[in-house]
Amino acid sequence: MPKLATFEGCLTALVTPFRDGAVDFEALGKLVDWQIEQGVDGIVSVGTTGESATLDVDEHVAVIAAMVKAAKGRVPVIAGAGGNATTEALALTKASEQAGANGLLHVTPYYNRPNQEGLYRHFEAIAKSTKLPIILYNVPTRTACDLLTETVVRLAELDNVVAIKDATGNLVRGSDLVAKVGDRISILSGDDGTAFPLYAVGARGVISVVSNVAPRAMSDMWDAVKDGDWTRARKRHHELRVLNQMLFAEPSPAPTKAALALLGRCTPDVRLPLVAATPGLVEQLRAELKILALL
Repeated sequence: MPKLATFEGCLTALVTPFRDGAVDFEALGKLVDWQIEQGVDGIVSVGTTGESATLDVDEHVAVIAAMVKAAKGRVPVIAGAGGNATTEALALTKASEQAGANGLLHVTPYYNRPNQEGLYRHFEAIAKSTKLPIILYNVPTRTACDLLTETVVRLAELDNVVAIKDATGNLVRGSDLVAKVGDRISILSGDDGTAFPLYAVGARGVISVVSNVAPRAMSDMWDAVKDGDWTRARKRHHELRVLNQMLFAEPSPAPTKAALALLGRCTPDVRLPLVAATPGLVEQLRAELKILALL
């Protein structure tokens, strides 16, 4: 049977806006409001797109708390709380709880490349430390670490492991996850381009970058799936295809912040070692936003 606490739908992996080198909390609050008004089902705070790697711990926790305050309980706020040391992940888990997060996103430990037993024990320790629901996050291209399906099957037995963000980009693996654990946890696409195909085999949502810029359209794709309107969902998938490619044409989230700057929602600022989107890509984004009637 499915677990009582779970997440589904379009969850935006929200950017962390900066101004003059600091977190722009005013812009952040306005982004949260806009996302909710546009129909998203939840917000992920300080994930990869939120530039967690370049925030210090105090900033990290402050951003989570600010998003929780801005959301006002209208949608769940899932806190990025991962680390490559289990002790660090446990500390961020506790801090996220205290900040009021409704759930946790825990990425596989990066750089040190644990084996599958190490991964299991890492996530088991986190799950035992909290009552919050946990979304596992598998993104091997960034972490040099792959959470294999058989390990996900084991982890799905833990009561508060309720979902996995599958960012492998591999539809066969995604389908396998749905077949083996989809009755117990939500399979969420971690790549916007695979959201619609994974919905077709039983995935229950997406943690989206595209919805930063086109939240209503990305949310509508999921709503269409829930309504059984696959023609409408497919149309949304195809119309967002070019924007999705542009948002990853250069290191993320620089293109996403460039698009949001064009929409007047925040500055295009990112922190080193990332750099702002190139002028050529900005002009391509401008043209695409006009095609999509977003600008």
